[in-house]
Amino acid sequence: MSGDDVRSVRAGKRRVEVHRPGKVLFPGGDGGAKEYTKGDLVDYYRSVAPFMLPHLRGRPLMLERHPDGLDGQTFMQKNTPEHYPEWISRVEVAKEDGTVRHTVCDDTATLVYLADQAALTLHRWLSRLGRVDHPDRMVFDLDPSGDSGSGDAFAAVRDAARLLGELLDELKLPSALMTTGSRGLHVIVPLNGHHDFDEVREFARDVADTLAAGHPDRLTTAARKKNRGDRLYLDVQRNAYAQTAVAPFTVRAKPGAPVATPLAWTQLDDPGLDARRWSIADAVEQARTNPWAGVLTKGRALGPARRRLNALMPS
Repeated sequence: MSGDDVRSVRAGKRRVEVHRPGKVLFPGGDGGAKEYTKGDLVDYYRSVAPFMLPHLRGRPLMLERHPDGLDGQTFMQKNTPEHYPEWISRVEVAKEDGTVRHTVCDDTATLVYLADQAALTLHRWLSRLGRVDHPDRMVFDLDPSGDSGSGDAFAAVRDAARLLGELLDELKLPSALMTTGSRGLHVIVPLNGHHDFDEVREFARDVADTLAAGHPDRLTTAARKKNRGDRLYLDVQRNAYAQTAVAPFTVRAKPGAPVATPLAWTQLDDPGLDARRWSIADAVEQARTNPWAGVLTKGRALGPARRRLNALMPS
């Protein structure tokens, strides 16, 4: 491999080699999508690291790798390969038939190394090391009934997010909003880590059922697609042990390199907002606005919210 095929990148206290930085991972031309290379991906992740790492540290990851770009094969990687550098953190977690040694991204150097491995999208656990069976995040996934993440389909997602935000406010639970970079929005609630996954998932399901019961023509919690019709599905299934959600500021494997981007609730009123509003070209600018300021700093217990929710639930 020639010197032109390797680029040395400073990442915190380390230097990380990036191989074939000119390799195209996101081909251009699809609906006007811009072309991006592995070097572009590395530069983005290095720039967004100060904003992204607080949402990654101490969390097991599942890596969505595309070694040959969007047009090649996809690998969903849970186990950390033996050849990964020793300075990259790992964590051994239990599964039904043994354990999995997940990668943990604690620093900029790891983020850059994963970009060199063409790990386009980082899917994180909702819990941290030391208490992997007790989540400190609860996630509601709002996706349109069709395949589009824009236009009228996304308008339904925006409406559902507003309704959910209002209900969480009534329950006195703080919430943060994020585009998924794919089709919809995530609404994220910070928890204090005192509840196990079963408790959190049951609570999230009851919140979703209560909201759907109030708007049965627009919202549903039906797990089977055939039972949803044109209604928006309120998905709470990510709130389970070993399930993951896309990390804030992660890149999605879609044309144009869209990014899962935190936003302020007031930005729901932006007529230009859709699921892929930000890409690696401008997501760092959005990050600098600090849209989640103060929202996720103190996790809440669900006991008081449960009592308020029980009073609202249909009998």
